[in-house]
Amino acid sequence: MHTAVVVPTYDERENIEALCDGVLRVTQGGAHILIVDDNSPDGTGQIADGLARKHTSIHVLHRARKEGLGRAYVAGLSWALESRYELIAHMDADLSHDPVNLPSLVATARSQGKVTIGSRYVEGGGVRNWGAQRVLLSRAANRYVRFVLRMPVRDATSGYRCYPREVLRGIGIENVFADGYAFLVEMAYRAHAAGFGLVEVPIVFTDRRVGKSKLCASTILEAAWVPWRLRVSRPCQTALSNGPRSWQFGGAECTRQTAE
Repeated sequence: MHTAVVVPTYDERENIEALCDGVLRVTQGGAHILIVDDNSPDGTGQIADGLARKHTSIHVLHRARKEGLGRAYVAGLSWALESRYELIAHMDADLSHDPVNLPSLVATARSQGKVTIGSRYVEGGGVRNWGAQRVLLSRAANRYVRFVLRMPVRDATSGYRCYPREVLRGIGIENVFADGYAFLVEMAYRAHAAGFGLVEVPIVFTDRRVGKSKLCASTILEAAWVPWRLRVSRPCQTALSNGPRSWQFGGAECTRQTAE
């Protein structure tokens, strides 16, 4: 299989089966799903295990406790890298990301070799069932990210993405520090600063129908300071590749070197 779809879960028992059915249907068996469950008290992990027994294309990674969305993403993306998938996507488990958009994200990442972001804020994109305050907060957050990081992306906080394998190898996901939704901003910035391209394709984001939102005050606070930390820090990653490549990251030159 060439494509893996990473789906972090915490208390998503009402949604996970419908999501998996949707992904398997639109990809026609051409993708594997990895459910990364943070020991959900509602039994999501057990439901995921049942789905894995029914479908050989579904895998489950159980984590001992909830440590933040970013840690779950790192665990899932690392698993997919180790499993040697060529394209690695991720999406929310709450059905806010419509699986029908997944083939477009995967095809764009494959054809252009760039990080492909499902964007609410490009032509053809949008949101559904959001109040005005939520829309205002989301748009303001993305303007803030563009202002601080000077990154040419209109929806840096979107969790619906597909990465070519070489991008994840090149940016060193083991060095990512953000734990919450700011992880998404950090990943986009690391890819952009390392010289990898970013492209946005339109999606319509639909607010969750069942379950509770995981957004909280600490998550918003982290999202406010992470862009500044990225701007002033000068991290330099050494990642696996087929040869050396230099790029600018936060003003410091980094060199990607071949692993011994």
